[in-house]
Amino acid sequence: MQADRQDSGQQGDAAASFDPLRPRLLRVAYRMLGSVADAEDVVQEAFIRWMGVDRAGIREPEAFLRRTVTRLCLDHLKSARVQRKTYVGPWLPDPIVEEHEEEDVTLPLMLALERLSPLERAAFLLHDVFGLGFEEVAGTIGRDPAATRQLAARARDHVREARPRFKVEQQRGLEIANAFFAASRSGDMTALGAMLAADVSMHSDGGGKRPAAMAVLLGARQVVQVHKALGVLFRKHGSQFVRACFINGLPGFVTLEADGEYQTTALEIEDGRIAAIYVMRNPDKLKHLH
Repeated sequence: MQADRQDSGQQGDAAASFDPLRPRLLRVAYRMLGSVADAEDVVQEAFIRWMGVDRAGIREPEAFLRRTVTRLCLDHLKSARVQRKTYVGPWLPDPIVEEHEEEDVTLPLMLALERLSPLERAAFLLHDVFGLGFEEVAGTIGRDPAATRQLAARARDHVREARPRFKVEQQRGLEIANAFFAASRSGDMTALGAMLAADVSMHSDGGGKRPAAMAVLLGARQVVQVHKALGVLFRKHGSQFVRACFINGLPGFVTLEADGEYQTTALEIEDGRIAAIYVMRNPDKLKHLH
């Protein structure tokens, strides 16, 4: 009985110091992995390890836990990259839905991070996004500071093009998202086509679980043709607007489709036109929205 009370007390002490840091640790893990469920699993594993260490001897719990989470993510990415090769159709990160534009790592940037090595990704995120010094980043990823600087520099070169060149005003972005929903569901292809950049791309992630394009669609003509066909299905079976919002930092909307599943649509906007459309249909990646 005494041992049970002692274990319970130790677990409570561990939770009391860990829980305030959990949101920040989840942000690190999600940006490393692009998966809400995997990020939650990694952070929970970090908590289990936190319960088992001599916490009294750790001067900076946040730095210790961030290092633990990052290393767990690096291990996870090795297997995730193997799984990604067999993924059905285009891959998109799990959608993070927010009322306001708060994402420091937008959806296009997360896709650019996918092209980096795990160490480049960690160095870039920890230094450029979370603002850690290279000494701490080096200790976290197990490299010396000079090598860490090189990793971050290479990553920066790769992701520079993914940075938004023209930041759309929040309200204007939501207005375009609402107009896009109305045009795509009503079948007004003239209005829809007028919103698109000539070189617009459309990315649909169904993960083999729901119908979706098996490749990225390129060009306004192809995107309009697909939406013309989709418009017939929307009018026949319905597509319920849930709300306009920001999805991974991009204006967009959530819908409830005829099969009873949610769907998110995020729009990358440049010079007032839609440069890219990101549609998440994979139900495994939408569970957290429920």
